[in-house]
Amino acid sequence: MFVIYILFTVFILFYINNLTNQLCVVREIPADRQPKVFHTINIFITILLFSSYIEIFYT
Repeated sequence: MFVIYILFTVFILFYINNLTNQLCVVREIPADRQPKVFHTINIFITILLFSSYIEIFYT
């Protein structure tokens, strides 16, 4: 089950990064601010995925 969850998280992170890239293009975010946007969103998604992992497997 752990392997399936890891594959799921990789897919989610890839898809979220793809959506973040589209957001940067549509909103015309300057290139110097884009790494900060990606970093912030990736941290929030990682926290969300980690907390869901804890909730699913430990409750």
